[in-house]
This record gives sequence, structure tokens and C-alpha cells, in this order.
Amino acid sequence: MKFESNLCGGMASRPAQNAKQRRNSGSLTRKSHLFRYYRCAIGQSTLGVIFTALCYFAAPASAAEHLILRLGPLERAVAIADLEEFAETGELSSALKPYSKLMTPQVQQVLTRQLHINPNLTEKFINDLLSSADSPQILEKIGSALPDSSLEELKEALFLAGRESEGLSIVGFLRAYPQEHVTVNASSAIAIALQLNASQLQSKAIGPILEQELSIEDQREFRSSFDPTASGSQYVWERTLRLRDQKRERSIIVDLYWARKSQGPLVILSHGFASDRKFLTYLARHLASHGITVAAIEHPGSNYTWIDQASVSKEPGDLLPASEFIERPQDVSFVLNRLARINRRYGSLRGKFNTQQVSVIGHSLGGYTALALAGGELDLETLRQFCKNRSPFIQSPADWFQCAAANLPDGRVELQDERVVQVIAFNTVTGHLFGKDGLAQVTTPTLILTGTEDIITPSLNHQLRAFAHLGGSKYLLSAIGGTHLSVTDQGNLNDALARSTLVKEQIGKEAEPLRQLVRGVSLAFIKQLTPEAEIYQPFLTPAYTQSLSNSTITLRLHTKLPTTLNAWLEISPIENEPVAIRLPQGKNFSLSGIKSYLSNSLNRWREWIIALGN
Repeated sequence: MKFESNLCGGMASRPAQNAKQRRNSGSLTRKSHLFRYYRCAIGQSTLGVIFTALCYFAAPASAAEHLILRLGPLERAVAIADLEEFAETGELSSALKPYSKLMTPQVQQVLTRQLHINPNLTEKFINDLLSSADSPQILEKIGSALPDSSLEELKEALFLAGRESEGLSIVGFLRAYPQEHVTVNASSAIAIALQLNASQLQSKAIGPILEQELSIEDQREFRSSFDPTASGSQYVWERTLRLRDQKRERSIIVDLYWARKSQGPLVILSHGFASDRKFLTYLARHLASHGITVAAIEHPGSNYTWIDQASVSKEPGDLLPASEFIERPQDVSFVLNRLARINRRYGSLRGKFNTQQVSVIGHSLGGYTALALAGGELDLETLRQFCKNRSPFIQSPADWFQCAAANLPDGRVELQDERVVQVIAFNTVTGHLFGKDGLAQVTTPTLILTGTEDIITPSLNHQLRAFAHLGGSKYLLSAIGGTHLSVTDQGNLNDALARSTLVKEQIGKEAEPLRQLVRGVSLAFIKQLTPEAEIYQPFLTPAYTQSLSNSTITLRLHTKLPTTLNAWLEISPIENEPVAIRLPQGKNFSLSGIKSYLSNSLNRWREWIIALGN
């Protein structure tokens, strides 16, 4: 199905507001293409559809007045007005106090989230949802959480809530329900929530391991004779080229950054999905000021412009063509061939491009591009198996997007380019693209950055597993508290994303230490291919990295994973494994017993990690 711009283009999320603020609020915040990408990335996966359907509905005219909360043999009536009061103030009514352990700030945050869609699209949206291939599984899950509800009642509530102009919220959905009482099976609802958030919860859970076990004991201040994050002494020249690949019918725009005295490898920048060649401009200028020539490539089939024109549907291949997983690495090889020719001509660019020694820096899907160029081999069989059996409650946008590659034709495609001798992958997408063995073929020095608060490409499944599988020398740069866009150039982001409550990003001043580290570590890593390798080596140490930490983002750098994390990776459950909470049977089942049992179930990830750590 195709969504119009009001659903995936003009939507912007608002901070939590009280009832008075909601009445006085104005129109939506201005459009943001990058924000639109994340809305589409989350919304078009089945996770997003369900999350939209159940978690973001606004308050229309009243219908239901009470919520019947069912926990095993226990049922208790709770006024929806009490739930709304908790959402707005955080205060618990007498009816909600027995559930105080469940009514966390995270629950309050979910209750206050709002989303705007075009009311004219609501009916088509819901009908398409209920007629999708995943609808039997979706309805089965929803039915277990709302056991006394019929399909018609569910549709009616969705239609009513979806037409409201204020926005969509959980409380609004409940109020729109066409019955006086709405029964919710708490154990089933929480089981669904655990599935929805499993990937992100795992990444959050590993943060303390990375922070504590990779911390250095010597806390003395790091000292050096110079600062690699400071701009170099050379003036930076910039030029934009438009290159045409006639064979593949692709026009590729390249921004060049160079200085008069150039040395070292040529650096290629590859942006992520729905981004552009400006994403890491600050890094390109920094490297060029130190004499390293940089070429920032724009991939025409997955850039900022593409997502603005693409037809958005429930299939990943309609938003991201399968061919792009082949075309992106080939874009880089094509550009290298053209720059090699320019390098031999007379003029200001003569001798500026060391195309025989190339470092590729990629972010997100650009990280995949870099790893494929370094020898990573696609494993379509493993990927297709995952995509075939994936839960309709898919965990992250990257888990969904990778399935676009499952439509590639069978047969091995050679994507490796021998000229690529280094890789830096920020928040890379890997998932199941390379299977278990595909990254073992990457023997070039590689640096991977992971952010533990990255909900787009969660740390565990997209960076840590990839790091463990790499076959050559490697560095792991961990940003505990970092998000997907923390490394970005702030001048290339619309502030609607920063205000979002749907996708939380650390992109302001709080992320500046990470961007500083990106400047320093990237320069030091690339300089390892030059005669200056030894003087830059101290900036590839845990001590230097840790010295740039702040209260928001803790930074670590190491060459191997902690032993406890290796063990946890091996026994961590497969993403598609169903999550279930079974309540004990018995007539004398007390409320305190329910709360204790449920609390233990919800904390199982944390307890698992602590046990492994011990």
C-alpha cells in the first residue's frame, strides 16, 4: 500500500503535553526528510503497523470508561480517566497503586506519545493492515491481549481514534472502544511488548558490560603532545563532480575535499539509507586539513532524494531496491576508476587521488557497503530464512530493511575491491546479510562504532556480532548512550528529528565528545597507513577514548569483546523465538505474587547478564 506524505512525510512528533496544552497546540512541526525516513522505517515494518495501531491513538468521543486489567485469575477495574491522569502527571490513583511496579516512567512515556496521520487515509490504512499477509498472526497476538473483543470492535475503535485531529494515543484508543469496559490480558500484552522491544532491550542491557569491563584501571589524565581532533594546518579545497556510469545508467555526485600537500590513502565516504553525501562533512574537512584527500559519494538509489520520491509500502523492496545492495559497492568501484583517470590529468587534481590505497568510511547502510568492498560475502540463504520466518513484531528498521536483499537473484556476486585496504563502519547494518561466515572473509583492518541506544541498527545484532565475525585486525569503538545519528554533521539535520519522541537521538551538544572522538580516532586509524603511524598510535588506545567521555555518552575502545559478552552472544535467544509469560496456577494466587512473578519475567535480560558476569 502507498502512504501519502501526511503519513510518512509530514509527520512530526511532539513532546508530552497536558490536556490544556493539547487544546492550545498548533499545527504539526515542519517536515523533515530524515525524520520521514525513520517514521517510514519503523512504520512500514509490521512492528510499526502494530505499534501505530495499538500505541498511538488519540482521544475521540468517549465510549469505554473502564479498563478491566486481567492478571491470571485476578481482575480489577481501572477507570480510563485514572490512566490518563497517570499519563499526564505520573500520579497513581488508588485503583492503580496495586500496579505501581508496572507503572514505570517508560509506561508513562508510551501513554503520552502521539502521532498524526491524515484522517482521510485511516480507513485504507486499517483495511490494508487487516488484509496483509501477516494479519492472522497480528490478530492472534492482539486477540490474546484483548480477549473479550471482536474484530469489528477493534476496527471501529481504530477508525474512530484514527480520525481525530489531535493525534493518536493509547488512551484515545481505549476511550474509542465501543464497549463500556475493555478487558486487557496483562501477561499477553507484556509478552508482546517484550517481543517488540527485544532487540533494543538486548542492546541496552549490554551497555553496562561494555562500560564496566572495557574500562581501564589507570584513571590518570591522558596527555599527548598534540590534539588529533584539532583541524590541520592546511587549507581545504572543495569541488563537486557529477559522474555518469553509462553501463549501469547511474549518475553519481561526488564531493571532493583536498589540500595542496596530500598524502596517505584516499578516503571514500558512503552515507546511509535516506541520507546524502553531506552526512559526514565535518569529518571530510577535518581529514583533508591534515592532508588526506576525501571523496564523499552520493548513492542515487538510496539517498535523500530517493526516499522523498519512493513509493512507501509494507514490503522493504518497494522502499529500498534489492539491487542497491549490489549497486552501492559498485558505485564506489566506479568512482575509484574515474578518479584514477582524473589523477593522471594535468590540473589542480593531478596526483591527489591514491586510488591504489583506499579507506572506506560508511555509516549505517554505508557500513554494509564498506564491509562488502572489503570482502564481506552475502549469505542470501541465511537472510531469506530469517526474512521468511521473521515475527510480524519485527524489532528494528534495520532488521526489516535487510530483507530487501532477499530478493536478489541467486549466484555469487563479486563485490570486493582489492584497492580497499581499510574500513571504518559507524552504526553499520549487518544483521543476517553476511550470515555466520561472510565477514570472516574481511581481513583488512576494520574499526566498528556501536551505540547502545541505537534503535535503528541495534548494537548486538548489527555491530557486536559483526565485530566478533571479522577475520582481520579490528577495533571496537563503543558509545554507551550513543544513538544512530550521534556521529552526524549537525548542519545536515532538520531539528524536527531532534524534537521527536518516536525516535530519540543524541545529536546535540551532548554528542559532541563522540564527534570529537570520530575526528581523532578516524585520523589516527587512517594514519596507520602512513609514515606517521607511530605518533598517531596513542590515539587508538582505551585511555584516549575513555578520556573524552561525558555524563551522557561513555566511550570505550578495544580490540576484542569481553569474555562475558562473548558467552552471552552465544546463548542469546534467536530474534524470532516467541516470548511467553506463564502465570502460576492456583486458587490462592495473591496480587503480590503476581507482581513478583511478573517483575522477575520483565527483568530476565538483566538477570541473565548479571549471572554471566558473575
